Amino acid sequence: CSCRPAFLLVARGRQNKHAGKIRLWDFRRKAFLKNTRELRQAAQNSSAMDFVEVPVSEDAPSKKCKVKKEKKKQKHVEETDDQRPEGPESVETPGPSLPPTFSLSEIKNKQRRQLMFMKLKQEKRKQKLELRKKRRKEREALGDKAPPKLVPKTIENQRVYDETTVDPEDEEVAYDEGTDEFSAYFNKLINPKVLITTSDRPRGRTVRFCDQLATVIPNAHVYYRRGLALKRVIPQCISRDFTYLIVINEDRKVPSILHVLKDGMVLCHLPDGPTAHFKVSSVRLRKEMKRRGKDPTEHYPEVILNNFTTRLGHSIGRMFAALFPQDPQFEGRQVATFHNQRDFIFFRFHRYIFKNEKRVGIQELGPRFTMKLRSLQKGTFDSKFGEYEWVHKRHEMDSNRRKFHL
Repeated sequence: CSCRPAFLLVARGRQNKHAGKIRLWDFRRKAFLKNTRELRQAAQNSSAMDFVEVPVSEDAPSKKCKVKKEKKKQKHVEETDDQRPEGPESVETPGPSLPPTFSLSEIKNKQRRQLMFMKLKQEKRKQKLELRKKRRKEREALGDKAPPKLVPKTIENQRVYDETTVDPEDEEVAYDEGTDEFSAYFNKLINPKVLITTSDRPRGRTVRFCDQLATVIPNAHVYYRRGLALKRVIPQCISRDFTYLIVINEDRKVPSILHVLKDGMVLCHLPDGPTAHFKVSSVRLRKEMKRRGKDPTEHYPEVILNNFTTRLGHSIGRMFAALFPQDPQFEGRQVATFHNQRDFIFFRFHRYIFKNEKRVGIQELGPRFTMKLRSLQKGTFDSKFGEYEWVHKRHEMDSNRRKFHL
């Protein structure tokens, strides 16, 4: 009837509008399916047929150009036929899945590109395995006459040669070692005495790290600064016969920076340094380590220095060695190791475990941490007027990955 309510007419209009949209969507979907079917059929037909690629340009090529191109092709085919060697037919070996001039970046489809990349990696892996098996068979067949194994290329053995590399048998190096600031420690004239302190108001993790470091270094004492300036701490250390001052700063409640200040107390002279500044990372305390041994004893440990080859590395290694007394007590079976690799200094503290007369194991006691040298300064700590022997400039010195300084 004509007297229908208004809300019914509105609802009917909305239904008609949605129905029109649905019809339009159905029409588009059918057209899309029809196009995809035609494309699939064309692709199947094209796979069974051979096509000749014709260059497409704006100006259509004339008949003379086509004739010339066909003649060139015929000549090229005749030349290749003449160059083929006469004899039994050569068996075609299956080549790689990609031609040598083909680039994976040309494949636009991401899934297809990933698939081709995985196939290429598998082929390379198979070739490497075949080469390895072939070399192993040759080595077994030749026996003692086999060629030596190839040395793998690493960043360490590809290192750029440094002119300051130290020869331990050099007379000049021996003279420097006998007259530098640390010679009295190696001659056992002075026994080191170390003060360990922190930045102002240290957190619990930094305090525990200092306490554990004091158990590793003999004759080490931990004191907290309580807002006292570092320039006022140094004279008090000198007056109390301390030979080293270690300051551990923290960043976001984690130990991050370590200053080693060596006060040259040789023959009661004024302190003349040097001061080394390190960045500390990867700190792991004893409770955070798995399979750790019991706490270290009070025996003097042995000190091992690895890969300190340059002049700078030599002086840094001697600075670390002078932290410990030079008469190790082998009864404690404890070893402190400073291992330099790619200018990162790894510290580890172990204990020997003798299983029998032939077998020996080691057990880590902790703590462990990694250091990176930032600067080496002459004299004691002076941030304003101090003279620096070496400063790490990241953008200039880290441009080459195969160049190291320690």
